[in-house]
Amino acid sequence: MPIYNHLWMEINRYIEHTNLRPQITANDVDQLVSEALEYQFVGVCVPPFWVKKASRDLKESDIQLVTVIGFPLGYQMTETKIKEIEMAIGNDANELDIVMNVSSFKTGLPWTKIELAKCASVIHEAGCLMKVIIETAYLSDEEILTASKLCADAGTDFVKTSTGFATSGAQAEHIKLMRKATPSNVGIKASGGIKTLNSALKMIESGADRIGTSSGVQIMHEANEAS
Repeated sequence: MPIYNHLWMEINRYIEHTNLRPQITANDVDQLVSEALEYQFVGVCVPPFWVKKASRDLKESDIQLVTVIGFPLGYQMTETKIKEIEMAIGNDANELDIVMNVSSFKTGLPWTKIELAKCASVIHEAGCLMKVIIETAYLSDEEILTASKLCADAGTDFVKTSTGFATSGAQAEHIKLMRKATPSNVGIKASGGIKTLNSALKMIESGADRIGTSSGVQIMHEANEAS
């Protein structure tokens, strides 16, 4: 693994430790936060229902609290997404991962970008970060390029591959397309099916700045063994 030496030693600073399973419990949130504190992951990602609890548990740490909006299908009304954002921010979320309206996007409606710009305005006014999940599994390569640019133009801070609920998750070739379509000040988050150190490193090598995964502890064990 020599070509990755400069990455795997700091892999924890790429990882958003995630649990978005439907059956997540309060104990699972406790474990997620505890592990994030132990390994000093860059973020913790939980469902909106658990944001307030996770915020209390993270206390004064510098770990980012991430949640999802319009999850997992993204075709809610814009007003619903805005309300979700406001509630999440009110519960102390730092970063909001919004599912793009793929239905609107594939129809060619300008509302796709308008909605994201409205969300960006609310999020940035609160001093938070916005990520947009474009759900690459449902898009062609050309659509990935177009969607990524659209998100950047709408004001997002990151473009993200997947919810983890579609037919497939992050693919290295899709990360490269997303990186090609976005300016350097827009980050790329790879998520969905990233379970090993090698898969995480491959995403980073392809241009990802963040890794969303429920396998953060396993990845850290592999990194520690590699060292």
